[in-house]
Amino acid sequence: MCHVVCRTVAVLAALLVVSLALPAAPASAHGQLATSTPLTGTVVRKPLAQIGLYFTEKPAANAHFTVTGPNGSRVDSGWSHGEPKRLDKPVQEYFMVNGVFEPRLYHTGFPAMVTVAHWPAKGRYTATYLTVASDGEAVRGTVAFDYQGPSTAAPAGWTAPTNGPDPALLAQAEGTPSASAVPLATLPSDATPAAAPPASPPAGGLPPWVVPAGVVLVVGTLVVVAARRRPAARPSGGAAARPRGAAPRPRNGASRQRGGTERRPARRGRR
Repeated sequence: MCHVVCRTVAVLAALLVVSLALPAAPASAHGQLATSTPLTGTVVRKPLAQIGLYFTEKPAANAHFTVTGPNGSRVDSGWSHGEPKRLDKPVQEYFMVNGVFEPRLYHTGFPAMVTVAHWPAKGRYTATYLTVASDGEAVRGTVAFDYQGPSTAAPAGWTAPTNGPDPALLAQAEGTPSASAVPLATLPSDATPAAAPPASPPAGGLPPWVVPAGVVLVVGTLVVVAARRRPAARPSGGAAARPRGAAPRPRNGASRQRGGTERRPARRGRR
């Protein structure tokens, strides 16, 4: 019985591994970061006047951007909308249409050009962004890179900024509405349909591995409980089982005389 239970558990474990390997449900985020200049994780060897963050939608007017140097102080000095540019690689996003997520490809990046006042030292720099997409969803993240260029002096009278995001922006970002309320009319003109729409994500926004993992856990528990409750097989006739190859026990003392003495054959004399 043990080998049956072990095989069942192994099959269930294999099903769980396969379900985890399946692609996750599509994300519904809009207006995401498509690319940046410099790219995250790269090395910059000369001072840049601006850092470009390119989104699939035009950033909100009250979007918030920062650039922090190795010592933790900010070096950004405001931002502005730049000229859109064609992306080297299209970005795919999803929109809910009639209860189904449909993909859209974006070929144009809409920039936020963040001015860098100076480069005080070599090391890790981090640019952060917070904006709200056209459907009201928050778009936030970071771009980190390594600066190995020469140090530059701060402008005269420079003071590191300490301002935070606009309260209205924070209110919008914290009160993100559902993507299902977005009509197709709000899609940017740059969006084009993708080749094939994927399956819609599971209801309730649960991760895709939760359902198969729950099924494997329940079925495995039932198999183990059933194995433990199964009674052991008893030999027929009520007789106790004896080892294979053992000689049968004598019945009613057939090999012994009355009184418990052993019966021996009579010895015959030689004639």
